Amino acid sequence: MRITLEEKTATRRRIVAAAVDLFRSQGFDATTTRDIAHSAKIATGTLFNYFDTKEAIVAELADEALAKARGALAQATSQSTFEEDLFTLVATELRQLRPLRKFIAPFLETTLSPIVSMRRAGADDTRIAHLELVAEIARRHGVADLSPVALQMYWALYTGVLAYWAADRSPKQEDTLALLDESLHMFAAWQFSPAGPPQIERHAS
Repeated sequence: MRITLEEKTATRRRIVAAAVDLFRSQGFDATTTRDIAHSAKIATGTLFNYFDTKEAIVAELADEALAKARGALAQATSQSTFEEDLFTLVATELRQLRPLRKFIAPFLETTLSPIVSMRRAGADDTRIAHLELVAEIARRHGVADLSPVALQMYWALYTGVLAYWAADRSPKQEDTLALLDESLHMFAAWQFSPAGPPQIERHAS
């Protein structure tokens, strides 16, 4: 029997909902794909038609949250500084990701980490979309082009803040916000220093 698009969409949503419930109740590590399939009332093999791993389920949730945050910021107009606009962007993303905080570490480790050599399919889309918005914010504040070095430094700071946030036990993750504030202050000051950010030297081969 042929499955309709509506049925596929409903099954996908059921899998995600079941996974979230299990991740919250028994923890990400303790939850198996068999558990998720059983809770979603489907065969384990059927689950793999939708998600290769349980990490992929978290990744989809995180991608949706990050896209929602970027969409809201892309439509906003701001009279703030470069540093303040970057802070607003990341803080907005953290608010959207908050429901996933207790089980988002695998996504950060396998998808956003700047040192992971093998990323899941679509991971670069997440990174590029975020960096394109950062570059747009920079242009609004007079920085025509962020150098490759600047983008690499920003991404390392950004992913470091997210990793810290995932394990932050301070009230309302106040320590994360302090770290974010200091990191973006350093990054923004670097961009607007008289000497400007360093450029990559290219040597003839």
